Amino acid sequence: MSLRWLKPYLPQGLYGRAALTLVLPVVALQILVSVIFIQRHFEDVTGQMTASVIRELRLVQRNAAEARNPSEALAGMSHFVPGLNLTVRFVEPGDIPPDNTLMWYDFSGRVMIRLMQGGLPGFHVAQMDAPRRVTIFMDTDLGPVSVEFSRRRVSAASPHQLPTAMIFFGFVLLVIAYIYLRNQLRPITRLAEAATAFGRGRHVDYTPSGAVELRAAGGAFVDMRARIERHIEQRTMMLSGVSHDMRTPLTRLKLGLSMLDGQDVAAMLEDVDELERLLDEFLNFAKGTAEGEPQETDVVALVAGVVNAARRGGKDVAHGGITGEPEQVMLRPVALRRALANLIGNAVRYGTRARVSVLFSERALCVRVEDDGPGIPPALREEAMKPFVRLDAARNQNKGSGVGLGLAIAADTARAHGGKLHLGDSADLGGLSADIVLML
Repeated sequence: MSLRWLKPYLPQGLYGRAALTLVLPVVALQILVSVIFIQRHFEDVTGQMTASVIRELRLVQRNAAEARNPSEALAGMSHFVPGLNLTVRFVEPGDIPPDNTLMWYDFSGRVMIRLMQGGLPGFHVAQMDAPRRVTIFMDTDLGPVSVEFSRRRVSAASPHQLPTAMIFFGFVLLVIAYIYLRNQLRPITRLAEAATAFGRGRHVDYTPSGAVELRAAGGAFVDMRARIERHIEQRTMMLSGVSHDMRTPLTRLKLGLSMLDGQDVAAMLEDVDELERLLDEFLNFAKGTAEGEPQETDVVALVAGVVNAARRGGKDVAHGGITGEPEQVMLRPVALRRALANLIGNAVRYGTRARVSVLFSERALCVRVEDDGPGIPPALREEAMKPFVRLDAARNQNKGSGVGLGLAIAADTARAHGGKLHLGDSADLGGLSADIVLML
């Protein structure tokens, strides 16, 4: 049988699932023991004690049948009624209550009434609302009588003690077990928080703790994080060194060409400038999100600064507005600014104008860059976000060629912040819509 319908109602967090795993067996065991005990113990004991009282009540009925009037019947009962702790009174038919009276939780009282209805001739009702007393109304040959006796004659004393004790001590043990379980689960949540923060480009201090297996997993995460950070640092240093070493001969070459005359010199200088630009793009991609530490950033101000800088460069870029409630976001502003600059550069290169919008929601931040260019077919969008990929058939090449790193840098920046780059169609401008989605 499929239980998929039950999954939406189950706890999603680790603490909730652990508590559910702990509580369900204890509650089920208590219910099972309570039902078995009530049915097998209280019901059997109550049945035996009620059968004994029924025999005594029949003795009262037989004594009344042998007497000529109520006074003689009461006098005849005086030699055994006190010994049985019974109080017998003759009543009028109108004094008999219409219904049985008992508390809602009185299980043994229900058993007693059922047995008396089947085993005591002339039984009418039973009144069990008085503490520790029971009053039975039944018929005799001389008229109806009420018989009062102690509740302990028909049921065990304090039948609620066992369920109450089970609930109380079960709750205490559950609290103790939950405190212990929470201490065991805390290292797992700390590891998850450290891994999530690292996935979003933040470094959180983490020390392995807990059980041996958790310490091993935590130590493996720390080693992995250190290797990744070391790899990123080495990659950045290597390409920075390559960039520095290549800039020197490029500068000498550019200086030498500027001193020459001829028709081919201008084209050669353009090639040198193109090499420098390509080298800068390679370096920016290599740096990725390594520059700067995550900090509280005003995204609205950051986007406005990038848009204004693009306008000063002669680009037709408009601010699309803000949706939602703006808030400070923990991110690397240098990396995000570079990613937005690349997206805006692509937008105005392959289109005529661009628009940048900011959308805030409860759980995510979206910075959207739209253009009026030819766009990218849906089948090629995943390929377009890979490094060094240029979709010549999809984009307009009349405005210069690129290295194929603009979308790759933006996608890498989004992933480093725990988000993603989503490419779609612009509903208003008709071109490409590039969304940098960051989880809050």
